[in-house]
Amino acid sequence: MNSVAKAAFAALLLLLAAPAAAQDAAASSATAAANPKGPVPYEALKRPAQPAVRATVRPAAAKPGAASVTIPSLTTLAPAAPLTPAGARLAAGQALPPAELEAYVDGVVKDAMDREHIAGVTVAVIQDGQVVLKKGYGFASLSPARKVNPDTTLFRVGSISKTFTWIALMKEVEADRIRLGQPINLYLPEQLQVKDQGFHTPIRVRNLLDHSAGFEDRTLGQLFEKSPNRERPLAAYLRQERPRRVHAPGAVASYSNYGAALAGEAVSYVSGKPFERLIEEEILLPLGMNHTTFREARPAKPGLPAPMPQALQGDLSEGYRWTPTGYSARPYEYVGHVAPAGSASSTAGDMARYMQMLLNGGGLDGATIYGPAAARAFSTPLRRTAPGINGWPHGFMAYDLPGGHKGFGHAGGTLSFLSNMVVAPDLKLGVFISTNTETGGALATRLPERIVAQFYAAPMPFPRKGVAALVDSRAVYEGYYLGTRRAYRGLESFVGKVINGVSVSITDDGRLVTSGGMGEAARSWVPEGDPLAGRFISAAGAERLSFDIQDGKAISFSRADGVTTFERTGFWNRPSNLLILAGLTAFAAAATLGAVLMRNRREFRETGIQSQASLIQNIQAALWLTSMVLFLVWVSKTRDLANVMYGWPGPTLVIASACAFVAALMTLGTVLIVPAVWRGGRRVDSWTQARKAGFTFTVLLYTTFSVVLGLWGALTPWGG
Repeated sequence: MNSVAKAAFAALLLLLAAPAAAQDAAASSATAAANPKGPVPYEALKRPAQPAVRATVRPAAAKPGAASVTIPSLTTLAPAAPLTPAGARLAAGQALPPAELEAYVDGVVKDAMDREHIAGVTVAVIQDGQVVLKKGYGFASLSPARKVNPDTTLFRVGSISKTFTWIALMKEVEADRIRLGQPINLYLPEQLQVKDQGFHTPIRVRNLLDHSAGFEDRTLGQLFEKSPNRERPLAAYLRQERPRRVHAPGAVASYSNYGAALAGEAVSYVSGKPFERLIEEEILLPLGMNHTTFREARPAKPGLPAPMPQALQGDLSEGYRWTPTGYSARPYEYVGHVAPAGSASSTAGDMARYMQMLLNGGGLDGATIYGPAAARAFSTPLRRTAPGINGWPHGFMAYDLPGGHKGFGHAGGTLSFLSNMVVAPDLKLGVFISTNTETGGALATRLPERIVAQFYAAPMPFPRKGVAALVDSRAVYEGYYLGTRRAYRGLESFVGKVINGVSVSITDDGRLVTSGGMGEAARSWVPEGDPLAGRFISAAGAERLSFDIQDGKAISFSRADGVTTFERTGFWNRPSNLLILAGLTAFAAAATLGAVLMRNRREFRETGIQSQASLIQNIQAALWLTSMVLFLVWVSKTRDLANVMYGWPGPTLVIASACAFVAALMTLGTVLIVPAVWRGGRRVDSWTQARKAGFTFTVLLYTTFSVVLGLWGALTPWGG
C-alpha cells in the first residue's frame, strides 16, 4: 500500500485547478503603452516587445484633476531587514555576485537532475531590477531532442496560476466592485452560488483568499483531464463538481482549488470578460509577458476559450516521469476547466518580469497592474498564525527564509511539472524554478531557500539538540492527526485517509517526530521556547510547526505552508490499524475456505441453520478475498500517478468496493444467526463448540472490519 500512499499523497497535494470559461473567440489589440482598445481575434494580438527587466516604476498617467499617486515598492512595505547574522556571506543590502550564483545554482540543479532523474529545469533569479540568472537545464523534449530555453520554453506552473487570479481579484477590490467582507454569492451568477449545506455563515470573498471557505478537497478523476474532448467550461465545472462544505467559513485553513476557481469566476462575472481574456488584457499584455498564457494546446471547441496560439504550442515542454527503463513522456495535462487555479504556462524570462512587478508594488516599465492597496494586501496576512506559519497574505504564501528573512510567493504542481516562486522584499530578490518531471518537487521546493541560505544566512549547526523537558510532555502531543485537505465521502475519502494522516511521537532525547500514516519520511522537531507552548522548529532547517493546545492537550497542528490543518483523531483512523484488520480478515477468510476442502466428511454434522450460516460465511470469505486481490491489482497500477488521476475510480476499484459492500451486508445476517448457531447444543447433528466459537469470532472480526471500512468510505462503489 506504499504505492497508494505515494500516488495519492502527491495527487491530493497538487496545487492545481480545473475548468475554463465560455468561448472567447475575440480579444483585444494591444500596444506597448496601453491596454487594448477594441476586439480583434486572439491570434492577431500584437503583444508588446519585451523590454529589459531593469526599470524604474513609472505610475500610469493620472486623469485630469486627479491627485498624483506614487506606487510604493514592497521593499518599503515589508518589515525592516534584520541585521545580517554573524557569518553570513552577504548583508541584506548587498547584491548577489552573478558568477558565484550561477556556479552554485548549476551545482544544485545538475546534482538534483542526476540524482532525482529530472529531464529539464528552467530557473530565473532577479534582484533589484536586474536579471542575475536566467538559465535552462536539460531538455524540454527528448524525441526529438529540444533543449530548455529560459526565454521561450513554456513550463506548466500549476498553482502559481492562482497568484494571477488573486491579483485580478484585488484589482476589483481596489475598484470597489468587489468587497472582501461580502458573501461571494453576491458576485456569482445564481446557478453557481454556494449553497448553505447546513452552515448559516456565508462564505465571504476573504475566505477564498485564505483558503478558509470550509470546502472538502476532491481532486481524483476531475482535476486533470487526459483528453481535450472532456474539457468543459469553468462555469460547468463549478456547477457539476460542487464540493461538500465540511467546516464553518474561517474556522480552518484548508487549501482549495475549487475556491480559487470560484474566485476566478467571480472576477470574470463582475468584469464581464472571460477569465483568460481578462488575465491577458490586465496582466500579461501590459507586462510584456509574451510567452505566458492560461490557454491550453487543444483544438478549438465551441463553448470553450480559444486554444493556445500555435506559435506558443511549439515551445511547450513535455512532461515526464522516470521509469526503470528511462524517461517516459506523459500526455498533455488539461486543466483549463479550472483555469484560475492552475492552467498557466510560462517561461523563466516571463516569470522574471512578473517577480519584478511584485517587488515593485504592482508596476513595471510604466504599466501599473495594481495599486498601493493591493500591494499592502499582498504583504498582509489574512489569518492570525503563530510565527513561521503561513497566514495567506491575500492569496499568496508567506515564507520564513534562512537568516531571518521573509518572503512571499506560491508553489505549484501538476502531474509532471513542479514549480516554485519566492520573492524576498528585504533582499529585493526573486527566485523562480520549474521542472518538467514528477521527481522534481524536492528541487523546486528547496532552491529558493538554499540560495538565501548560501548567501544571506550564517551556517547553522544541525541537527538541533532535543529538549529533555519535552519528554515529560509526551501525553500532550503524541497521537494520530488527520489532515483537513481531503475528501470526506466516497472512495476518495478512503484514499485520503490512507495517505493524509501524521503520527506524532516524542523521542527519549527530547525531539518531536512526525511521520506519515503510510510511510512518509519521518522528520524531527525541537521546541522553540517553552515545550508546552506548542511551537517547534525543524531539527535540520528553518521550517516550523505550531500546535493548538486546549486543556493541556494538543487538538491540532499546522505546518509552515498553512495548506492543511491536522486534527487529532481516534485509533480507528490509523492506516496501521486498518491494515491489521485487513490482514486478520484475509487470514480468516482463507482459513474458512481452506477448511471446506480439508474438513473430514464426518465432521459435516450441522443443523439446518448452521448449514445456512456456513454457506453465507463461505460466500463472505470469497468476497473479502476477491475485494482485497482487486484492491492490490489497483495498487499495482498507481505507480504512475496519472493512472490514478485519469482513471479514477476505475472498474477494478469499483468492483473491489462492491465486493466489500456485499460482504459487509452479509455480516448483518450472520450477526442475527449467531444465537441460533449456538442453540445446536451437544446434539450429534450440531457443530462442535470449537467450530461455533470460530464462527462467532469470524463474525465479530468481519463486523469490526465492515464498520471501519464504512467509516473510511470504502463501502461506496456508487460514489468515487
